[in-house]
Amino acid sequence: MRKTQVSLPRRQLVELMQRINYGAIENLEVRNGEPVLDPIPVVLRDIALGRANGPHPAVHRRDFELKSEVVELFALFDREQDVRISLVVVQAGLPLRVRVRVTEIA
Repeated sequence: MRKTQVSLPRRQLVELMQRINYGAIENLEVRNGEPVLDPIPVVLRDIALGRANGPHPAVHRRDFELKSEVVELFALFDREQDVRISLVVVQAGLPLRVRVRVTEIA
């Protein structure tokens, strides 16, 4: 799956994660399988002192193959459709962990 093959909201989320590079997104709402970025969710950036803290270099690339972590996050959107994600931990511009509230344990 390539960046140009996904919907605009999903591309915008990929770019947001790349701009964060290291940090997290709090309270990301997903409606009809698409991330809602208006209004922008709470964004936290981790800043490593004594190191470069800019966006991931791929943020400037128009198209590229999406990494498996991003594909897996989008698969979660497809399965859940309407969900509020409490936390998306972002590392090197990629979703590392996702925290969602569950109403029942299977």
